[in-house]
Parts: sequence; C-alpha cells; structure tokens
Amino acid sequence: MIAKLQSPAVTAALGFVLSVGVGVGLCWRAAGPIMAAVAKAKPKEPALVEDKTKGWDFWTIEIENISNELKEERGRLKKQADLLDQRAGRIAADSKELEKIRSEIEKMRKDIGDKVAEINADETKNLRTLAQTYGNLTPKAVVAIFRDLDDTTAVKILSLMKSDIVGPIFEEMSRATGADASLAKRAAILTEKMRLMKSNRP
Repeated sequence: MIAKLQSPAVTAALGFVLSVGVGVGLCWRAAGPIMAAVAKAKPKEPALVEDKTKGWDFWTIEIENISNELKEERGRLKKQADLLDQRAGRIAADSKELEKIRSEIEKMRKDIGDKVAEINADETKNLRTLAQTYGNLTPKAVVAIFRDLDDTTAVKILSLMKSDIVGPIFEEMSRATGADASLAKRAAILTEKMRLMKSNRP
C-alpha cells in the first residue's frame, strides 16, 4: 500500500486533485462577495402593468386609449341627457302655462258671451212674436214676466220692441221697492246688455 502511494503517478494525481481543490476553494471564497455585489447591482426587470380591477389580465396603450374614449363618450352622453331633461322640464312648464292661458281665454269668452246677447236667425221669428205680445201688455205685467226670464232672453225681446214701449217697462222696474228693489239694478244690467248686443238677423 505504501509502495503504491509512493508511486509517481499516484503522487501526481494527488497533487493535481489538491491543487484543483485549493484553487476552487480560493476562487469560491473570492467570488462570493463579487457575486453578491453583482446580484445586488443587477437591475430589476420592469413589472408588467396590470389592471385586473378592470377585468383584464393585461393593459396596453391601445386599451387605455379606448378606455379614455369610452369615458369621454359617456360624459358627452350624460351632458346630452341633462340637456334633454332640462328641455323636457321647460316644455312641461310651457304646456302648463299655455293650458292656464287657454283656460283664462275660455273664461273671458264665456264672460263676454254672458254679457253680449245674440239673436240667431232661427229664433228671430219667435222673438218678434213674443216682443209683439209683450208690447200689448202693461209695463207692470211685462216686469212680472221678466222676473222669471233670464237676462239674455229678456234682452233679446226688449231689443225687438219699440223704444216707446221699452221705456215704460224700465220705468216700472226702477220704481220697484221692498222685496222687488233688485229690479232697478236689473234694469241697469239689461240696459248695458242691450248696448252690447249683436244681431245675426238676416
């Protein structure tokens, strides 16, 4: 065994192994701090921009541009919706105002109709007959009949009577006292309506 160890070949092999081991050890010992410094100084790779909150596993410039365009379009549509709501509110207010004006016009038309008597062609004949009949009565009798007639009918009949007959009738109404004292006021109302009266007689 000792003879084999003393062999030149074995001695050379052992020397080679020991030199390699010592060299590796020294290199490892010297390279340790260098490797640590290199690892520390090595730049980190940029992380991929991810936005998984938006439902994507990746996020690119194109997608970002599309997202911005969609946001702008959404804002534009919201502004248009707000303008339409405002316009609808104004239209509703205008419609309400027009309805109010229409009601006022209808009321004014009714008031004017109540004040202005009108003789239509189809009732002229009958009214003339009544006027002639009442003209043959005493003023007191005519006033008694007028108590139960509405103002419009009374005015139509009076308008077809001669002035020398209408005068005594109004005089009789103005003389009324007591419970019939309102006849004097009604005579004034009938006079005003006769002034405003229009006729459609042919």
